[in-house]
Amino acid sequence: MSASGVEQSAHHGASPVQPAGGPRLKPADSGATREPLGTRILRALLTQRVVLLAVLIVVVVAVLMIMDANDYLTAPYDPDYMASSLINAVPLAILGLAELVVILSGRGGIDLSVGAIVSLAGMVFGFAYGEWNWPFWLALVVTVVVGGVLGAVNGFLVSYIGFPALITTLATYYAYKSLAVVINNQEPISTEPIQNLFSITRSVELPVIGHDIPNFPLGIFTFLLPTVVVIWLLLARTTYGRRLFAIGTNDVAAQWSGIAVRDTRFKAYTISGLLSGLVAVVTVAQFASARPDAGVTGNGMALPAITIAVLGGVAITGGIGRVSGVVLATLLIVWLNAGILLAFEGNEGSQFQLLALGAVLVFAALLNGLTNRRYGGTR
Repeated sequence: MSASGVEQSAHHGASPVQPAGGPRLKPADSGATREPLGTRILRALLTQRVVLLAVLIVVVVAVLMIMDANDYLTAPYDPDYMASSLINAVPLAILGLAELVVILSGRGGIDLSVGAIVSLAGMVFGFAYGEWNWPFWLALVVTVVVGGVLGAVNGFLVSYIGFPALITTLATYYAYKSLAVVINNQEPISTEPIQNLFSITRSVELPVIGHDIPNFPLGIFTFLLPTVVVIWLLLARTTYGRRLFAIGTNDVAAQWSGIAVRDTRFKAYTISGLLSGLVAVVTVAQFASARPDAGVTGNGMALPAITIAVLGGVAITGGIGRVSGVVLATLLIVWLNAGILLAFEGNEGSQFQLLALGAVLVFAALLNGLTNRRYGGTR
């Protein structure tokens, strides 16, 4: 290009250089593009599920305490009552974690059989510890392993055979439920060793703090907290956890990257079974009896567990979910149900609990859908 051409291009296409003393462009006002405070708060609540759940817990507890102060409840809704109600949080939170692991695996992952596994594994524990007088630790290990085997059956059918998870776990739900009923001719096991297990679910006074705060159920410390830590470490600090999130997000891409998709998904259902086996021991201790209908009575344990997982921010499509969300969702459900029982007398309370559970599930599904469309999911 000729020199004149360069000069012409510079003349027409380039901006003239301002002299040293000429006008300067002012930087754009950063406040002009900043979102309003209300928008930022809404974004935080929708994308940070832990924050939203913490706010909802505060709101629910505050409303119930106001109702208590105005004599709308049949008994005091105070810290002692809230602490004692946490005994129900132990099995629900652990099963919520089981659903978290399964749903994270993607491809419509879900486990409807967790309640039936609780019933069947609980009967196995009843025989081992209550009838055959095995040591507690051995009966516990065998029960958890039995739960894992039952979960592995689900995993094999879903991961290797290719059956839909919904149909598979519904079928095994009925199968495991029936086995739990016939294994002891529909009779519970309530021998003395089993009845004595109720002591491990009692409320205890925390050391050092003493009477400053209410007593908490022992199961929170012996079963729930260790399980929460193990599952958090599994998902956040291990290669398996990263693979599980990967196959839930896009299993085709994960397959191309060298991840064994079927093995990873199979292990998710096995873990769900292991956790269900642990819950079986918890329920036997709480009921002081190994009951064949422990996990399936009424609407069973699967629906509340799935509700807790979805409310906790687990994307039903897989690949998104947090342990902390499941724990906080459990607290919200447990304390909401505890308040409902005080607001309605007799059978009405349990019916309104079911109504509230259904409403919460719909709310959680709508919230997850809105968050995914607007912000690409929760964190």
